[in-house]
Amino acid sequence: MYTPLNQVISPTNEQRHEMLRDLLSNAGRLEDYDYIVSLLNPPPDIMNYAPPGLLRGARIGILGGGLAGMTAAFELRKLGADITILEALEDRIGGRVYTYYFNNESYGEFGAMRFPISHETTWYYINQFGLTTLPLTSPVRNNFLYVHNTRLRTSDSVQEMLYPLYKLTPQERSTPWPELNSYALEHAYLELPPKIRAQLLQILPEYAPEYLPLINLSVRQNFEALGLSQGAINLISDVDPGIGALLNYSYSEIASGEYTFDFRNTFHIEGGNYNLPYAFYQSFADPAPSQYGNIPKNLIGSVKYKAGHYVNGIYQSPYRNKVVIRYTDLCDHKDKAEIFDYCICTLPFSSLRVVEVKPYFSNLKMQAILELNYCDAQKTNFLCNRRFWERPTDYGNMIGGISFTDLPIQFIIYPSDHNLCIGEPGCSPEEPGVLLASYNYSQNATRLGNLSKQRRFEVIRQNVEEVHGLPRGFLNSIVEQSKTVHWNTEPTFLGGFALMLPEQKKVFAYEMLRPEYNNRVFFAGEHTSNKHGWMQGALYTGKLAANMLAESAKKQIDF
Repeated sequence: MYTPLNQVISPTNEQRHEMLRDLLSNAGRLEDYDYIVSLLNPPPDIMNYAPPGLLRGARIGILGGGLAGMTAAFELRKLGADITILEALEDRIGGRVYTYYFNNESYGEFGAMRFPISHETTWYYINQFGLTTLPLTSPVRNNFLYVHNTRLRTSDSVQEMLYPLYKLTPQERSTPWPELNSYALEHAYLELPPKIRAQLLQILPEYAPEYLPLINLSVRQNFEALGLSQGAINLISDVDPGIGALLNYSYSEIASGEYTFDFRNTFHIEGGNYNLPYAFYQSFADPAPSQYGNIPKNLIGSVKYKAGHYVNGIYQSPYRNKVVIRYTDLCDHKDKAEIFDYCICTLPFSSLRVVEVKPYFSNLKMQAILELNYCDAQKTNFLCNRRFWERPTDYGNMIGGISFTDLPIQFIIYPSDHNLCIGEPGCSPEEPGVLLASYNYSQNATRLGNLSKQRRFEVIRQNVEEVHGLPRGFLNSIVEQSKTVHWNTEPTFLGGFALMLPEQKKVFAYEMLRPEYNNRVFFAGEHTSNKHGWMQGALYTGKLAANMLAESAKKQIDF
């Protein structure tokens, strides 16, 4: 399928929507446009639920200072609340938005690294803060596929070069690769009417019977239900190792990304995605943020961002309908407690599992905290003294894009900045650059991430050399620094991102958003969203939780 790519800096909403319509039109499903835009749009403005100043004097605790927590604080401040964010990290802000700066000019992303044109809430906040966005998708598709010990470019024929290496049925062998891959990934949800397949982006108490198989079957089970042979499943899993890593996860997770083109026409923030959480953080110190429009300064609340405060307990106070939060202050390692009128818990359920909760939340929510699946993720960035991948050679000729492999590193992702300066002085392969040498998840991340630092570096370096057809040791003189983040072993996260197993959306998703303790504790975070693993999910649910709190508080005050 032809995929339009647009090299636009800071696209307007109109330009983004035109790109999305182009993608949908080429896919033959323009009827999905209104559903996608409306379901990914940010929730309504908080002042639709309560007036400025309504929460003056109210103390609100926000557990977790990632994007979801920052968004909730940013919105609730409009109502005059006194907000305290308790964040365990001491040395940085942003949660799983993690930009690491090797020096003043070179940086790599270890968390959220991109966002597509369809993620409306992400673009809403980027535009609110006036941040510049740059295209990440390469306009030229000539990266490597290194599969089954066979090296080819993405422009080469998978059918000619790889089909003979797999045990395919005669029908599969005669089906062109784009058709075979599209059938495997998209057929099941495209069979549904547009209104039903829109449930890929909805969290409901009940789902349409026709949609339930998308939730209840794993990716592998869906492939098998389509009649694909094990050889075809192996081929698809190797050529797209992102799919191969997720065969046991719910098919609805994969289908959601295909439905909204999450990996087409992607962008990043100039200077690093860290600039989005930093913009929120800066706004907290501004007595009258410009984004608040005409709200009187005396009605705007306050935000205290407490770094190095590790939440240990959540308790329902027996008096005055309050919430007690116990935490460890990492400055003095003493246990402390604060009392709040309301709380928004944005902690990943992986880390909430080790927080004391008394009394328990609802039985089903406690079961979700126990069971909700988190996908491991690992990223290793190399700071290279020259961009060997851009050189006009058999091992190079690439600016931006992604190489795919069935080796443990899974993906190699190339910086795209030189796409914007081709032919200009200083825009040279001899310039330093940061290579995302390995981005993998699930079992690959666990196995590679748990190696010793030296052994992991050697495996990744050798895998990159193998993918590019370089002699062993070629990168020794090129890689100046290396850094890895393995999210399963990050003590405040204990996992990369939520990714549901079969049936988990049906059983848990709606319950995970429901407030607790008589509408005093609310929940947000990518794990509670319709977009797991994306900034969209964190931003949307942070705004949604703030609205839910405001609506509930107004009802209590009016009563």
